[in-house]
Amino acid sequence: MELPNINKKRIIELLKEEKRLDGRKIFEIRNVEVETNVSNKAEGSARVRIGKTEVIVGVKLDVQEPYPDHEDEGTMMVSMEFSPASGERHELGPPKIDAIEIARVVDRGIRESGFIDWKKLNIETGEKVWSISVDIYCINDDGNVIDASALGAITALKLAKFPVYDKKKETVKYGELTKDALPLTENLPLTLTFYKIGENLIFDPNRDEEDSSEARLTLTISKPKKDYIINSMQKGSEEPIAIEKLNKIIDESEKKIEDLE
Repeated sequence: MELPNINKKRIIELLKEEKRLDGRKIFEIRNVEVETNVSNKAEGSARVRIGKTEVIVGVKLDVQEPYPDHEDEGTMMVSMEFSPASGERHELGPPKIDAIEIARVVDRGIRESGFIDWKKLNIETGEKVWSISVDIYCINDDGNVIDASALGAITALKLAKFPVYDKKKETVKYGELTKDALPLTENLPLTLTFYKIGENLIFDPNRDEEDSSEARLTLTISKPKKDYIINSMQKGSEEPIAIEKLNKIIDESEKKIEDLE
């Protein structure tokens, strides 16, 4: 979606002075609110607000046959959808490319971090494993839905409890939760997306800023011990990002991790 030139020019001129339309500093995040257990049907759920951007995430657990190349490991699928009410650009119908990309970015960040111990989701090798479904639903899109979705996903995963599984009948008793949490590790993955507007970098853009950007870079970072680990990196748009700007993004990411933890 193209902004009127006057709007984009105003944003760029302010960024040259390290200012933004809403008064924030260039790498300052909007107010973050996390509400837990928002669904009585999901095994784990969360609502995340970053400024006016708002997503709801639910985790469902089921039992299925494992994949042939991972016979003793559980599985996960991440899906994402924009409500038509989340913004005028979003319509009814199957997920569009932006929703599909967000789901893939969230999925890859979780997988590559080692946050979930997949082998502990094994029930019977080659026969039955637990599968995790992470469903993300955006109800208000005011920019930076990627980071809101990722934060909601890891929060819902941390809250999730296994439902009762009847091995004899091979059925999951939904609504009957055990006290057993998902087998998670200390490799908590946090997702941070930076945007390039003109020659400037910003963090956590609102909708006007995101529409003004020429490129973005999403990093998923964990800190299992003393050192930061970049688990995944996803670039958006065709505009290149110079190496010095990449180094700046990495430096700022490490600072932001401490705020989000």
